[in-house]
Amino acid sequence: MALDAANVGRTFIAPEPYLVGREKIREFAQATGETSPLCHDLAAARAAGHADVVAPVTFPIVLTLKAMGEAVTDPSVGVDWSRVVHGDQRFSYRRPLVAGDELTVHTVIESIKTLAGNDMITLRGDLFDAAGLALGSTWTSLVQRGE
Repeated sequence: MALDAANVGRTFIAPEPYLVGREKIREFAQATGETSPLCHDLAAARAAGHADVVAPVTFPIVLTLKAMGEAVTDPSVGVDWSRVVHGDQRFSYRRPLVAGDELTVHTVIESIKTLAGNDMITLRGDLFDAAGLALGSTWTSLVQRGE
């Protein structure tokens, strides 16, 4: 089954905000090999002008992956997980994420297209703080191999 392009523009809002934790940042940094003291040492982060430890640039995948999961598991979108491979991942920020940020994710199906017999879906996860200010976005592209 092909992906249904009628879903382009649909938005899925995460039902619960995500509170960015200091230890979650440290654990993620350690797991991904991020050695910057800004991600591990509160004093270093504060000396650099941040309110708390700084999340590695790829940290938002922790919360956007779950939110994007709602979009790609919706039966009307038509994703067949037995044929999906990861195509691309990008991140953009207005400011670094830090421990203590309370974030909400709005996932938008940005595009669905067919290339060389394969379907590609691109999802954008927009990150908002507790005051509703946009902090950044992530993009995930998945390729569904043709039959």
